Amino acid sequence: MRTTVKSVVSLAALGAALAACSPQAEPVAEGPPSRADLAPGLFDAGSVIWNLERTASVPPPDGFFDLDTAMIALSVPAVTADEAGDAVTAADDAEEEPPQDDAAVEAAESGEAPADEQEGRGPGLLSFANSDLAFTGDRVIVGGFHGFNVFDAANPDDPQHILSVVCPGGQGDVSVHGDLVFFSTEQNRGRLDCGNGGVDAASSPERFLGVRIFDISDLDAPRQVAAVQTCRGSHTHTFVPHPSDDRTAYIYVQGTSSVRPASELAGCSGGEPDENPETALYSIDVIEVPLDAPEQAAIVSRPRIFTDYATGEIAGLWAGGAMEDGAQTAASTVSCHDITVYPEMNLAGGACGGNGILLDISDPVNPRRISDLADPNMAYWHSATFSNDASKLLFTDEWGGGLGARCQADDPADWGADLIADIVDGELQLRGFFKIPGEQSAIENCVAHNGNIIPVPGRDIMVQGWYSGGLSIIDFTDSNNPFEIAFFDQGPLGPDALRVAGYWAAYWHNGRIWAPELVRGMDVFRLQASEHLTANEIAAAELIRFDEANTQTQLHITWPDEPVVALALLDQVARGGAMDAVVLGGVRDAVQGWSDGNADANAMAAALASVTDASSRPGLSSADAGRLSDLGAMLERVH
Repeated sequence: MRTTVKSVVSLAALGAALAACSPQAEPVAEGPPSRADLAPGLFDAGSVIWNLERTASVPPPDGFFDLDTAMIALSVPAVTADEAGDAVTAADDAEEEPPQDDAAVEAAESGEAPADEQEGRGPGLLSFANSDLAFTGDRVIVGGFHGFNVFDAANPDDPQHILSVVCPGGQGDVSVHGDLVFFSTEQNRGRLDCGNGGVDAASSPERFLGVRIFDISDLDAPRQVAAVQTCRGSHTHTFVPHPSDDRTAYIYVQGTSSVRPASELAGCSGGEPDENPETALYSIDVIEVPLDAPEQAAIVSRPRIFTDYATGEIAGLWAGGAMEDGAQTAASTVSCHDITVYPEMNLAGGACGGNGILLDISDPVNPRRISDLADPNMAYWHSATFSNDASKLLFTDEWGGGLGARCQADDPADWGADLIADIVDGELQLRGFFKIPGEQSAIENCVAHNGNIIPVPGRDIMVQGWYSGGLSIIDFTDSNNPFEIAFFDQGPLGPDALRVAGYWAAYWHNGRIWAPELVRGMDVFRLQASEHLTANEIAAAELIRFDEANTQTQLHITWPDEPVVALALLDQVARGGAMDAVVLGGVRDAVQGWSDGNADANAMAAALASVTDASSRPGLSSADAGRLSDLGAMLERVH
């Protein structure tokens, strides 16, 4: 493993342009501003922001940026004009542009590297792209196709780079526990020694595809302490705590590449299960990690989570293709792209090819599917996020493999979108869809991508990345009617062709939104009060702190008995008109007295009585009923 880095291209010459990434003020406009026609640029693209403040913009560290790779063009529209009226036609660059068909797009996003990477000849499209994040203490870990970087974020509005580990092989998903970093590798150029040279042979003992484990306890000498090989590599992985032993953890491995030959890794074989019951398809890998001896990490099971339990057929879910005339061409369910576990609920949500699935993980070594969902609007179920109470599961659809321009005005609103399902008696039930407005251009790759919950009590709010569509925050408290409450977007990399850029993800962690950009580095945002989100609601969310967070390991949120949490719930009750305004004012005065340190026992008792009475009113929405119930329980505890 190499931990020193050499700059591929100096960023010093780009320093002046970085000034364009300084924090931006909230727009004065009453409604959401338009995302359309934002000026292109690398570090100086035009941008638009709504109900957010960008507090930091961190450039990629030396050695993790390459200008030539960043500007690789996927396709050129038939005619594209910039504001000056210059036109560029596809014919102009026909000899330079790679062919762009659906298979190429899907292969690039799934982790099957371009041919030049597979043969080890040099950098390709995503060689230096950033991917996912993990959080531990004051540190933020940024994964990527070239390795990972660690930042000191003690001041979240001024993160400082403290470590780079070069280890090419894509896609570089990261998780963390203590001083251990878990790192996904799926491209054929991945080497056991983290070398840059790739692997030329079709079968080689030097190749590594799977999950690496690094010890970063000594930032001056990080070490790879384990490298667990898998038959299909690791496109993503999920850190799963042991339910009772805090010295043991599991890693769920989601591999999406082709099966490796047995000559390279014993026991690997492919094919359909009717011809080969031992196929490495139609399963995930479960790695057990003794946290005190991570070098002993090993695969302990390969659960067949797509099985038709009635017939025993391994390939028991969607076989691929359109589900009805005019529908999406959905992927076959042979693997999962992402699995999000919710340990406190003994549940996991899997985004798996042509299906979204719900898993029981009470026995984490042997997860079992308890419900599944398919939908004609979904092409490739990509990621999953639970509501805090696990009554809902939001899935994203990666239509076009993440590399297509899929958020244009004429694109279907339910394709490449979020799908929201309620969980009713353990069954997934389809409800609504959300997609950002179709204001992206033909040279911006845009699709629903990764995100997590923002811990506002009484509401289900999620932030997520949309690649070149920026980041978006939605309220999906009403599963049938999700709506946007904030966003940030910036222009494409260049004016003439579709190039890969934008936010891989956007995650809330300890009061900030962290957004890794595929090319430009990482941005940090803070919520701003608006008609959609009050200062009390933001302050209540900012109370929630976790020492460690992994983006596919959902953490349960419990709000403290604090006045600002009660005030946030009252703001929501007022917004929904669930309580008489005069009565609500009296409750608010009582809670404000508590907040000011002048709690009055009689006033608090009256407030509790008012809330109890309001909660029994007929016609309340389930959301308002829940808010009043939570508020009443809090007032009773502190009274």
